[in-house]
Amino acid sequence: MKIGTLVVFDNVDTLETKFQKLVECGFDNCQLNCWIPSLFTDENAEFINGLCKKYGIKISAFWCGWEGPCVWDFYEGQITIGLVPAEFRQVRIKNLCDGADFAKKLGVIDVATHMGYIPENPLDENFNTFCVAVRTVAQHLKKNGQYLLFETGQETPVTMMRCFEKVGTDNLGVNLDTANLILYGKANPVDSLDVFGKYVRNLHAKDGLYPTGGKFLGAETKIGEGKVDFRGVISGLHKLGYAGYITIEREIEGEQQIADIMESKEYLQNIINEVYGG
Repeated sequence: MKIGTLVVFDNVDTLETKFQKLVECGFDNCQLNCWIPSLFTDENAEFINGLCKKYGIKISAFWCGWEGPCVWDFYEGQITIGLVPAEFRQVRIKNLCDGADFAKKLGVIDVATHMGYIPENPLDENFNTFCVAVRTVAQHLKKNGQYLLFETGQETPVTMMRCFEKVGTDNLGVNLDTANLILYGKANPVDSLDVFGKYVRNLHAKDGLYPTGGKFLGAETKIGEGKVDFRGVISGLHKLGYAGYITIEREIEGEQQIADIMESKEYLQNIINEVYGG
């Protein structure tokens, strides 16, 4: 299991500095995150491929954002996040397909995103139309030889599996965000592996606390200070034969973000060494 971190691609001019910092911090891989579809150009793909070669960086997954509003709470989130809101569905299908084509030019086969608050009731009409939208994106990615990864968070593990069954393509996977399952109050990440463990293709190592009210998510914390049992998660992945990437995500900015990421890297590496032997 290789440890990396998340790199946000929001400006061509700053990306090389971010890659330099990545190497200085001892990382050789990252998830590349981009929420700006206008950046999905041939020129930018060529530029990023050059940076990866120059700095010896492997992009483990492309995290693809989409256009339109997005509110990370339990109310407005229902009508703004992912492919679930019908109002934004068509443009976001295009965003995800365009992002996948961009990722293909980078040699990346795993494309991750948030799908939204998938209806838990399989008889909900929006569940069926949502699954049609997911199938449209998944079929496009399949032609590219790529996987579409659902980042955990807004849905329960069982709801996600129900969607996988309904969509029916063989290129769906999971980007396990260890904290999101807790932040959204949806599941314990260790136990979630019993449900979708075989589908995990990448993960965000993040920590946090359960919600304490009905409107807002729980608070994110530094790794080791929240409710995530990382030893349990890593042990569970080891039993499943997982040998992929673990991507540290810390949703703050500045020097404290870097300090927390470096502490997390050591914390996680010690657990990996114990579990995997190394």
